[in-house]
Amino acid sequence: MQFALRHRWTGWDENGQLLFQTPDGQRAIDARATVLALGGASWPRLGSDGAWQATLASKGVAISPLRPANCGFLVGWSEIFRDRFEGQPLKGVALTFGPHTIRGEALVTRAGIEGGAIYALSAELREAIAKSAGAALRVALRPDLETGELIRQLSTPRGKQSFSNFLRKAIRLSPVAIGLLQEAAMVSGAALSSLAPAKLAELINAVPLQLNGTTPIARAISTAGGISFDELDADFMIRRLPGIFAAGEMLDWEAPTGGYLLQAAFATGAAAARGILKLPMLFRHG
Repeated sequence: MQFALRHRWTGWDENGQLLFQTPDGQRAIDARATVLALGGASWPRLGSDGAWQATLASKGVAISPLRPANCGFLVGWSEIFRDRFEGQPLKGVALTFGPHTIRGEALVTRAGIEGGAIYALSAELREAIAKSAGAALRVALRPDLETGELIRQLSTPRGKQSFSNFLRKAIRLSPVAIGLLQEAAMVSGAALSSLAPAKLAELINAVPLQLNGTTPIARAISTAGGISFDELDADFMIRRLPGIFAAGEMLDWEAPTGGYLLQAAFATGAAAARGILKLPMLFRHG
C-alpha cells in the first residue's frame, strides 16, 4: 500500500488517466479501478469541499445538491439572551417538531441552536425551512413532569423571591432555560410572571422556538445529497464510468452523525472494494 499525500484529484485526461494536482505539479495515474471516497462538503478546510460534483456532473453523472445534515439552525435571539447564554447547554429537554420528539441536549450558539437532539431532527427541520422559510420547534424544559404536577409546584407561594429564583427552586430550571422562557414571553408580549400557573406550565413544556434557517454547510457535521443511487450498480460502480466506484458521503443519503456515519462510510467502501475484485480487467495482465 502506498499513500500519496497532498494530491488533489481534478478529473481525467483524454486517455482516461486520473489527474492530480501535487506539490510537484500535475500528475497522471493509470488505474484499472478507482474508489472515490471524497466526502461531502462539510469540512472544506480539510479538503472535503464537494468540488468533485462539477467533475462528475461533466461526465453526465446525476447528483442531488449537497445540503447540510446534522447541522445547527439560526434563531433570532435577543441581544441580551445571546450575550448571556451563548455556549450554554439546555440539558434534559425534549424537542418536538411535527410528529417527532427527541430527548437529549441542545446548545445555544450566538447564531441559534445546535446539539445532539437538534441533529436528530435536522433533516425534517431543514426541509421545512426550505419549503416555508422557517420552522417552529417546541422545547419541553421539564419533560419528566406532567402538567398537573407542574401546575401544583408553580402554585406554591413565591414569597419575596424573584421570579427567576422561584422557577429555579420550584421546578429546578437552569438560568438558560429561564432565559429561553423569557425570550418566548417577550415575543408574545406577555410578562412571564403574570402568567397563571396553568398557562406557565403549558409554556414550560412547549416553548416555541422559531428557526429561520440552517447554519452554513461548512459548519455541518455531515451532508445530505450526492451521487444518485440510480447512477450506481449493485457494487457501487458508477454505471457511466466503468471501473470507477463511489462510497461514503459522496452518495445521496441522509448521513447520520457519530458512529452511524462512520459505519456507513466503511460499509459502502468495503462493498465498493468487493465490487472491484469482481472486475475482469484486474486480471487481464496476470
